[in-house]
Amino acid sequence: MKWYKFLNNISLLLHALGSAAGYFLIEAISRHSFLAAWEYMTGRPLVFAYNTALIFTTSLLVYLFRRRCFFRILVALFWLTLGIINGVLLTTRVTPFTGPDLHLITDALKIANKYLPMAGMIVVCILFGILCLLLLVLFIKGPKYRGKRKYRYNLLLVAAGAAAFAGVTQLALEKRVLSNYFGNIAFAYEDYGYPYCLATTIFNTGIGEPRDYSEREIKRIENSEKDLPETKEGDYPNIIFLQLESFFDPTLVNYLHISEDPIPTFRKLMKEYTSGYYKVPSVGAGTANTEFESITGMSMHYFGPGEYPYKSILKETTCESAPYVLKNMGYTTHAIHNNEANFYGRRTIFPNLGFDSFTSEEYMPEENQKNVLGWIKDKVLTDEIMKCLEVTEGPDYIYTISVQGHGAYPEEPVLEDPEITVSGSPTEEKDCQWEYYVNQIREMDNFVKELVETLSDYPEDVVLVMYGDHLPTMGLKVEDVDNKYLFQTQYVMWDNFGLKKKDVNLAAYQMAAEVMDRVGIHEGTIFRYHQARRNTKNYQVDLETLQYDLLYGKRYAYGGENPFGRTKMKLGLYDITLDSLQLVSSSDFTYYIRGTNFTPSTEIQINQEWYDTVYVNPTTLMITGTELKDFDRIAAVMRSNSSTRKALSKSYDRSCYALFTENKWKLPANE
Repeated sequence: MKWYKFLNNISLLLHALGSAAGYFLIEAISRHSFLAAWEYMTGRPLVFAYNTALIFTTSLLVYLFRRRCFFRILVALFWLTLGIINGVLLTTRVTPFTGPDLHLITDALKIANKYLPMAGMIVVCILFGILCLLLLVLFIKGPKYRGKRKYRYNLLLVAAGAAAFAGVTQLALEKRVLSNYFGNIAFAYEDYGYPYCLATTIFNTGIGEPRDYSEREIKRIENSEKDLPETKEGDYPNIIFLQLESFFDPTLVNYLHISEDPIPTFRKLMKEYTSGYYKVPSVGAGTANTEFESITGMSMHYFGPGEYPYKSILKETTCESAPYVLKNMGYTTHAIHNNEANFYGRRTIFPNLGFDSFTSEEYMPEENQKNVLGWIKDKVLTDEIMKCLEVTEGPDYIYTISVQGHGAYPEEPVLEDPEITVSGSPTEEKDCQWEYYVNQIREMDNFVKELVETLSDYPEDVVLVMYGDHLPTMGLKVEDVDNKYLFQTQYVMWDNFGLKKKDVNLAAYQMAAEVMDRVGIHEGTIFRYHQARRNTKNYQVDLETLQYDLLYGKRYAYGGENPFGRTKMKLGLYDITLDSLQLVSSSDFTYYIRGTNFTPSTEIQINQEWYDTVYVNPTTLMITGTELKDFDRIAAVMRSNSSTRKALSKSYDRSCYALFTENKWKLPANE
């Protein structure tokens, strides 16, 4: 047909127009507004043209196939799906969809039910199935290109297009139309477009080698620290870090009217103890990155845009950290989190950060209360912190990660009788979100009060650092907050032995060094650097070089070797034991299994097969429906609380086992 031939002759032009239209739709979805997408297109035409060219270049691949209609639709759906994912994510958080989010898919699936109801998830699955079916029909029945396929010519066309696009990219960077550094990833997506920023976060990871990197340069940096005093000898205090989920002072939001102060305890502590603003690397999400900075003393500024070291470099190597340094000073190191152990990969990452134990939700008692969104309330953490202090004789370093303040915050009233009411937001839905949020942090503030009162009576010296990991996912803008900065929360450094009050604003990566300095510890390559060089000339430049050497370089600072070995971290503080077995019903083969330190996450394996287990209490489990026979191997194992029900790693869990042989309960040594 003539029109078909004509369309083939102008297919490249149609490709370009289709790419532009598709990209406009993607930005409209991401920005939640066609008007905002139009203003972006007209206000930044060169950036818009570049991102259109990126989509156009990827679509050139269709010329290598006869079923061009199918592959055009497939490429279009690929980009449209990415746009929809970003648009949906930006309804619940400030940070857009990035390359590292691809590594967090398993974590996203675990908490998807908190953001999308089950009915919604079912609808999504059904629509996805229908789409796959339609694509299959299109592939089989759809039109084919019937002209002579000039494969070599088309391959050359695709290669030339890719090469031209690479040249345009380099030119755009040189002329500063684009940037490969994102000081604020959310703003970068708005300025440079979703496709370019997504590609940058996928391919630009890690820390690039500094231009002047050498052994001599590292020695120069180390020599700049020689004025530090020696580490004091004697007893050291217990050091506790408490990272509070999405915690900050909502009275800083200038449009809110809050019926009463939601954080009276935290505010009082800030007036009486060392405190200030706490600079964090993210807004609305990125808990693990604030955690990484606070534990390691390393800045996220030098990593790839949107990168999570927990999902990249820390999966491959150990890393200098406060736990490793303090272990050499006689400390026992603990991590506590009232969420599951597998979230953010902590179960496998924490041994690479030097932790001796990790108490997660699975190892906490069954009476834990949850808020209406299903997050465990933070007040459970007081007992868990005290257990860590009491289980050892020497000083302890305890890193505690809270979860109660987590979103997504409901847009409809869910609290029957809220203690605090909120108004002043642009919409009623936003008022509902803020009201839910401030009532959660009121409870978190009450937890802080209980914890401080408990530690005040503790007979050993304690330093307790408390701070929010990032601002909540409320779509806040700079002009909405009195401090005019979104990348900071607040901290307070409480103690029970009379440290002098010192008000100073700190970055998350500076806090561990500050605490060590206050108690007379001057150890660790990265922490000594912060103590000696903070606020000095070339502080940030030399920090980047040092971080590169410690994580990606030749480790000149360590004499060329990595001195930190992966710890054999224990999950939970106490071992599970199996003590006895009782047959309570022979008709349905119901057994009581008795032991110690069971939790609702403890499940029974028989001959390495999982069996439905009823948790009765911390000393009793029940199984039904299978007769135990001679030489059956019975194991009590902790399992993750996620929907995937993934068992905790056998090399780290506190599982134990027994043999049922000759109608007797035999207890071999634990594996």
